Amino acid sequence: MSSNFKRNVSIRGNQEFLDIKVKEPLQVAAGALGVKEALRHGFKEMGVVRSMKALLEMNQPEGFSCPSCAWPDPEKPSKMAEYCENGAKALADEATTSHIGADFFKKHSVEDLSMLTEYELNKFGRIVEPLVLREGSIHYEPITWEEANLLMAEEFRKLESPDEAIFYTSGRSSNEAAFLYGMFARALGTNNMPDCSNMCHESSGVALGETLGIGKGSIKLEDLYEAEVVIVAGQNPGTNHPRMLSALEKCKQNGGKVISINPLKESGLVNFKNPQHLSGWVGSGQDIADIHLPVRINQDIALIKLILIRLAALDAHSEDVFDHQFIASYVDGYETLIQDLKSHDEKALLAQCGVSKEKIDVVVALLAKKSKIVVCWAMGLTQHKNGVENIREYINLLLLKGAIGKPNAGTCPVRGHSNVQGDRSVGIMHFVNEELNQRIEKYLGFVPPAKEGYDVVEAMKAMYEHKAKVFMCLGGNFLMAASDTEYTAKAIQNCSLTIQISTKLNRTHLVTGKKALLLPTFGRSEKDLKKGKLRHITVENSMGQVRQSRGLLQPASEYIKSEPDIIAEMAHVFFEGKHSMDWKSLGENYELIREKIDLVVKGFNDTEKRSKGAGYYLPNNVRELDFSKLPNGKAQITINKVPQHRLKSDEYMLMTIRSHDQFNTTIYGLDDRYRGIYNGRRIVFMHPEDMKAVQLSKFDVVNITSSYDDIVRTAFQFKIIPYDIPRGDIAAYFPETNVLVPHNHFADRSKTPISKSIKVTLTKV
Repeated sequence: MSSNFKRNVSIRGNQEFLDIKVKEPLQVAAGALGVKEALRHGFKEMGVVRSMKALLEMNQPEGFSCPSCAWPDPEKPSKMAEYCENGAKALADEATTSHIGADFFKKHSVEDLSMLTEYELNKFGRIVEPLVLREGSIHYEPITWEEANLLMAEEFRKLESPDEAIFYTSGRSSNEAAFLYGMFARALGTNNMPDCSNMCHESSGVALGETLGIGKGSIKLEDLYEAEVVIVAGQNPGTNHPRMLSALEKCKQNGGKVISINPLKESGLVNFKNPQHLSGWVGSGQDIADIHLPVRINQDIALIKLILIRLAALDAHSEDVFDHQFIASYVDGYETLIQDLKSHDEKALLAQCGVSKEKIDVVVALLAKKSKIVVCWAMGLTQHKNGVENIREYINLLLLKGAIGKPNAGTCPVRGHSNVQGDRSVGIMHFVNEELNQRIEKYLGFVPPAKEGYDVVEAMKAMYEHKAKVFMCLGGNFLMAASDTEYTAKAIQNCSLTIQISTKLNRTHLVTGKKALLLPTFGRSEKDLKKGKLRHITVENSMGQVRQSRGLLQPASEYIKSEPDIIAEMAHVFFEGKHSMDWKSLGENYELIREKIDLVVKGFNDTEKRSKGAGYYLPNNVRELDFSKLPNGKAQITINKVPQHRLKSDEYMLMTIRSHDQFNTTIYGLDDRYRGIYNGRRIVFMHPEDMKAVQLSKFDVVNITSSYDDIVRTAFQFKIIPYDIPRGDIAAYFPETNVLVPHNHFADRSKTPISKSIKVTLTKV
């Protein structure tokens, strides 16, 4: 077969419209309807008995952690149900009884499969045997694990430099698998370890590290219960982290106030019916947000600066608005900030943020009297050119109020995938940590590379420019998660070998290198048995707590392997058993992996015992008010510029969002019932007055176009839906609109893509 052979695969799939229905957005989240939907998905995918068996053990102390988001479990979880609707959907998705293997791929070529949507691809079910897509072929075919390991070893040995290999990690992995994966990359000789955090919360890590000295949040779950004010900024907990609503409910019942800051008014922050309580079934539910500030897209800095100016004016008269004792003891940069605030025009900030003066007055009056304040945020703050600065401005507010390092106050970056924070903790990072390298050399017996590796942006560029030849993914759907889909697809296709460790089919399995391996692995809910012994893994939640997770369902197939097994066997074959790490033994015995983690990774200690039950918290300097590693040994107040987007007359600011029937790039269904959308995803939310100004009507079809650096990118065929969104702003679902995000435009310092603030135009079809 000619080396110029190229598969005719689609990166966009089917773009035909279904019969989209639109209703009024719901004003209540969860409740009986949420339970009904959770059970419907479970029973359909797993059957009644299998569903109930698994649901009753999910997020329980002796059970398994939810495969969806990283929201922490309460110290004493509900015995009846400690999961949300989307967690139940994630479980049903991974534990489905629908399976595909060699026979399926013999019938269906990658070219034909690529014409389907993400939803259709996901619905085929679990992959149940290892598969290979050989050079010049359009069909996956079976391969033994032994042959797969030899193929990988051969390709790694062909590399002229270890830096021609890239090791991507998604957030679904365990601490044990991620640790082995990161150590194999380093043992090979590269720090090319991009991970999903680069695309989502890297801005949080950078901002928190610069200001507070640790790239993690500072609160624990219980801190939310007694907080006086919780600010939820750039986040939609009702869809993305529904169990957070239970914590906000407790906060409200204890007299706390909730402020929502987001361009869209989301149902979960309007009213919540907790299905764990009788009132969640027959009562009126709990109103959540006391006030909603509909900030324009990426104008949080303008809004918070205006609030700080108003608070500073009050403090100048009374000196009891800001915590001056806390500032003097722990904070650096106060006077500089006060001078900066004086340089801004309040009317200009008010116009720029788009929030009414009356609403801001209410918020200022509330914050002036409170000190137990928590700020929660997600990608609505991080995925902008100034994502790091967005977060730093909110941290300024907390520092001025002394709302750091004490109970019921602090930072709460709400992580996405279930172990994305744990992956980073145990060593998945492209940058060099000298202390970690020293411990690797001391305790693992090899010298790790001292050269910084590729993050996601650099990995895409390296593959595009033929500087990388082997691309391996530990979970995830890299093609659809990354920005600039066309560019990313070409980059992946330039590789000689792509390797995917996965549970279910996705588009990255179809848009591949010249050769591709598809290696099936366990889901979180499945029994991991080795030589008759039931093994468990550990994960770290959004608040730095490490706990065990042990599956209980029968695996989808006898031919699938655990992630640690897959990685350890690959390393054993590559090194031919001649390496300082005993890879084979580590793959067989996870207790040995945890012993190594305790030795090598800062903060982990006696994990085998301490991770039982509720688990244990990793060290957090902010909780101890220890800022000794920062300049002057203090937390850092920062000066952050107000962004100036300067849209042209025909441009809109687009933010990409999730529907209620998806988690990250996994599409469970075609409804977004909280926003009133049914049976479709190719839609654009737009303010009715903006529609009227350009003579667009409901259900008109448009193409969405972005133009950066003279490169035109277009997302085709979207229907216009009138919605309550700030004028000049529009919203649409990802991954369908990721094609519009330029690969070379990202947040300063964190390189997180600008997926929440893309300048676009609309063209009626």
